[in-house]
Amino acid sequence: MQQAFIKKIALLTDGIYPYIMGGMQKHSYYLAKYLVRAGVKVDVYHAIPEGQPFPEQPEGFSTEELKNLQFFPVHFPKPGKIPGHYIRNSYLYSKRVYEKFLKQEPVDFVYIQGFSGWYFLGKRLKVEKFNIPTGINFHGVEMFQKAPSLRVNLEHLMLRPWIKWNLRHSDIIFSLGGKLTDIQKKPVTPLNKVIEIPIGITNEWLINNIPSHTGNIRKFVFIGRYERRKGIEELHSVIKQLIKENYNFQFHFIGPVPQSKRLNSNNLLAFSPNNLLAFSPNNLMYHGSIQDEKKIQKILQQSDVLVCPSWSEGMPTVILEAMASGCAIIASDVGAVSEQVSPENGILIEPGNKYQLKQALEKMIQLDNGNLMKMKRNSIQKIKDKFLWENVAEQTIEAIRSVGQ
Repeated sequence: MQQAFIKKIALLTDGIYPYIMGGMQKHSYYLAKYLVRAGVKVDVYHAIPEGQPFPEQPEGFSTEELKNLQFFPVHFPKPGKIPGHYIRNSYLYSKRVYEKFLKQEPVDFVYIQGFSGWYFLGKRLKVEKFNIPTGINFHGVEMFQKAPSLRVNLEHLMLRPWIKWNLRHSDIIFSLGGKLTDIQKKPVTPLNKVIEIPIGITNEWLINNIPSHTGNIRKFVFIGRYERRKGIEELHSVIKQLIKENYNFQFHFIGPVPQSKRLNSNNLLAFSPNNLLAFSPNNLMYHGSIQDEKKIQKILQQSDVLVCPSWSEGMPTVILEAMASGCAIIASDVGAVSEQVSPENGILIEPGNKYQLKQALEKMIQLDNGNLMKMKRNSIQKIKDKFLWENVAEQTIEAIRSVGQ
């Protein structure tokens, strides 16, 4: 197909960084940025919470990038209390996006993040002029992965049929790879094309020289919200066990972990009164939310191992950020994490398996510095080989060209 086929793309998303924080929102931000750098014009339809004013000026884009970018903010309805409110609000939001989309100049392709193109996909079935090629990316499709509780499992069951509908009615399904490809192949027809493209990371995250490991204390880091899905409860439980068994290590937590849920001198003393003297509570550091990426980079570059024990994930950006910063990785084998982590640069464990998590942490604590440095170097090389945004944007363009072939 000719290059002109993808002169202009509409990107429909439920938010864009920095107005809304999250993996999909960050992906939307960088996808728009690097598509225009590759010579494609992009119209971005993105969510702003209802009641908040629309931003006057887009943030984080250069003057040159803005020449080929247009932004169309759309209000996302306020959350409700009735079960299923997120599904209803997502459909309503997609209708608002569609109504704004109708008023703009035609595009060659519609790239859909999550439910943002739901209404559009329904309309294109009935109205010939809206039969524009589409691709959809549901990222982690966590609702088809293992749930940490009955309540979460019920929420997943409510979402599944609507996700299947959206997947079936898009021409391309963008999969991040790993276990996610098989999940998304099951509900679709032979007419749908499932294409694996990872998320990306910018060159600014890459370090050239890994600091030599000094001292005998292994430094771990966890980055994430205090959310059941993230596995922080299992991690806290294992940390207590390691302290009880006289292991000495340092652990950094980045993210909004409530004060009442943090490990501290009081709850550690109650758990292990005889061993607390051998482990300084100062070796457990809760930094809270950090918005400044430079501060996160500094902590990652001074750490040895990122720990990501989630019950479900897509392809966590935080793992790429840690790899680019020279960290080895311990992570649950969920979603597309196996595309990021292998024995060369880390350890994969079963989600929710505290025994395997403990074994992995013990192995990293006891690992000699030479093998640790080899894992760190392998993390950086993986980023260079597969996960830089320039390459991801080119893969996306090639996938779009493949529609109809």
